Amino acid sequence: MMTMRNLLLLAVALALLVIVPPFLGLGWQNMLVNVLIASLFALAFNLLIGQAGLLSFGHAAYFGVGAFAALHLMRAIEGGLPFPTPLVPLAGAAAGLLIGLIAGYFATMRSGVYFALVTLAIAELFHSLAPQLEGVFGGESGISSMRMPWNGIVFGSMLEVYYLTLAWVLVCGLALWAYTRTPFGRLTLALRDNEQRVRFLGYSAHTAKVIIFTVSAMLTAVAGSLQAISIETANYSLFASNVSAQVVLQTFVGGSTVFFGPVIGATAFTLFSFLVSDLTRSWVFYQGLIFVLVMLYVPTGIGGVIQHHIHNRRQLDWRNMAGHYVLAFVGALLLTAGVVFLTETVAVLFGEDYAMVRHNAEGGLPPFELFGASWNPTGLLTWLLPIVLLIGGGALLIRARRRISTIWDRKGPSNATATEPLLAGGAK
Repeated sequence: MMTMRNLLLLAVALALLVIVPPFLGLGWQNMLVNVLIASLFALAFNLLIGQAGLLSFGHAAYFGVGAFAALHLMRAIEGGLPFPTPLVPLAGAAAGLLIGLIAGYFATMRSGVYFALVTLAIAELFHSLAPQLEGVFGGESGISSMRMPWNGIVFGSMLEVYYLTLAWVLVCGLALWAYTRTPFGRLTLALRDNEQRVRFLGYSAHTAKVIIFTVSAMLTAVAGSLQAISIETANYSLFASNVSAQVVLQTFVGGSTVFFGPVIGATAFTLFSFLVSDLTRSWVFYQGLIFVLVMLYVPTGIGGVIQHHIHNRRQLDWRNMAGHYVLAFVGALLLTAGVVFLTETVAVLFGEDYAMVRHNAEGGLPPFELFGASWNPTGLLTWLLPIVLLIGGGALLIRARRRISTIWDRKGPSNATATEPLLAGGAK
């Protein structure tokens, strides 16, 4: 059961989600809509990997199915069908339920890597067939529609779309949380931990996995429907592998072992892309690098580390640890600065713009502009600065990690759980 503290935190978060958006600009409101959609997508995906231990590489299939189902219903409403616009995601839920039931029946006949490959194949099947089925998916250009007014609500502004999305995400999120508290939710965890024992107890593991897969696909399709309502268009690119990969990254970085972990990951990555994508073309590289580092040193994800610290908050010497965490933060900043400087320097030197400048230059390598300063490609400072940042940041991080690890070790071996890989320097 939720404690009073957790309920209070959720109430504060909900109040902020309701009160703050009207005071934000259009761009930030659109970003919040994307955060909510990505959060629901990640929560639905985590029902498979986090609860049931089933890793899907093709969940974009149900996200896209939900989007196209919603758009077909929106076109029917546009043509005169008396159906309330706020309930359009029900069409996506129904389509996701049907397709998820069929796909899940066959995919769950296998487990492990074979299950993952089957889900990937199903998504690629949709991705390859969608451009050919113009009547259903609109060909390569896709289909589009308009949000129609309902009961005095025009749905013409992004703020109205935001509150509609928020309502659906809250309902689906609460439904997923309630699912985890049911006996079948406990059975889902048992499937993840020991499927053979579940069979010995008399349960049909295949039937249970089909139900879990179907529920996950249905809620994923709701997220796709909300995406269609938001942008009023969809094409076959929604079935692409990068859509499936993105939700995998968000879920694992946020923490698949914590219920709200995927929300943390979805929020972090969506906010990161919103803030950084306009600043550099290398933002996708930075996302991948973050994922690799998290998997190597914090395999439980951000949510897992936070939860572990909360559970052990009374036993920790925070006065002693605070300074070490600050030192680790400074080291991380220096390392980040060094990586960004090197990455952006290489991107400039091997970019098309600099190639034209180099071609027009009389000889040698001309200086380039970066971070408001001019840098000489053959100058010592250009390469010495990032090296100093990397070495200095790495040294600070290693020193802080050792000291933090010593403090955690004093708590005894029984407490070395979620953050042990982070403190020890790698996953075991």
